[in-house]
Amino acid sequence: MMLVLATDDLVVEGRSFSGFPLLLDSEGWPLEPVQSFLWHILAATGRVESKLTWDSYGRRLYDYFAFLEANGLRWDAEPMPHGLGVVARYRDWSLGELGLNPSTLNKRLNLVVRFYEWCKSQGHADHLPFGQREVRTLAHDGVLAHVGRSKSMTTKPTVMARENKPTIKFLTKDQVRICFGTKLDPSHRLLLHLMVRTGMRSCEARTFPARYVFNPRSRPDLAHGQMIRVEIHPGEMHIKFGKPRSVDVPWSLMEDMWSYSLHQREKRRQRSGTQPSALILTGNGTEFSKSAVVDVMKAVEQKVGFPVRAHMLRHTYGTYTLAALRKSSEFAGEPLLYVRDRMGHTDVQTTAIYLHLINQLDAQIVIAHEDEIDMLFAGVASPWMNGGND
Repeated sequence: MMLVLATDDLVVEGRSFSGFPLLLDSEGWPLEPVQSFLWHILAATGRVESKLTWDSYGRRLYDYFAFLEANGLRWDAEPMPHGLGVVARYRDWSLGELGLNPSTLNKRLNLVVRFYEWCKSQGHADHLPFGQREVRTLAHDGVLAHVGRSKSMTTKPTVMARENKPTIKFLTKDQVRICFGTKLDPSHRLLLHLMVRTGMRSCEARTFPARYVFNPRSRPDLAHGQMIRVEIHPGEMHIKFGKPRSVDVPWSLMEDMWSYSLHQREKRRQRSGTQPSALILTGNGTEFSKSAVVDVMKAVEQKVGFPVRAHMLRHTYGTYTLAALRKSSEFAGEPLLYVRDRMGHTDVQTTAIYLHLINQLDAQIVIAHEDEIDMLFAGVASPWMNGGND
């Protein structure tokens, strides 16, 4: 079997599905019923538009079915005692021979479980190859309610890997200062700024369009030092879940991006002879790939002497912005919802993890207000944009 991504030739009712994952058997035919399942959850329901998600789902299911094929197993094998079924064997192999992180494996298992549940509902299977158990959950009345909890029951598959609750890591204020005070390639530094100061994901920062950038001093409707609301759209850049949202860009960061676009970016663009849409370009004048950003983080780590990851930069934004807004007497909205919307979380409970991080912060680390976040970077933001490495 093989996994291929569809080209522009895959058109359904006038719409191109370029990038859609296709699982094919040895003769080149769609592998059923998994291909129909992929079409159902990624296209037919209309809920998943992101090609990044398409690719991810395709690779997760390919991994499972490739394991079955390599071991001569059928996806619809006869029922086996708990712990001996095909899904359990895949789990044990992934944890043992591959040494996968349990949380990574569970993302794959969640999709495999959904596949079997769909197959049973559609009549493709008459049983589930794993057990289920009832667990008690707490249902909150309202987004942030801490009282009036009602208990309910739900079922969970017993095949999931046991995982320890991950520790969310972020940078301290001093570590942020060190990062931005270290001589870095201008593009590398700008990637750090975008993620720490706006909460954008790595895929969003590296594909942030140049056309979103302007000289804030040319806008009479903007006051110096304010946060600038920028609407970002999945049709113009990579956005997880494929949903448009708005981010708030500090005035000084917008100035620096404008300066970068006029000088550093133009130098790099001329080297490639192309017209890339992304603002931030590599030394060769091309857009940054996912792996290239990983290399950027490794290069920064070597210079500063402590771990720096793209997700840590995003967590840094979420933690300090939420802490700042909760302490601010001037902010009239709900801090948790503000951070949720800026970071593009689909569920406020995802944003709520930062509440736990705030409780871990030392009083000297907490930033008092969003203005101070901007001031923290103002002293190191401008000098490197016109100089530095080419």
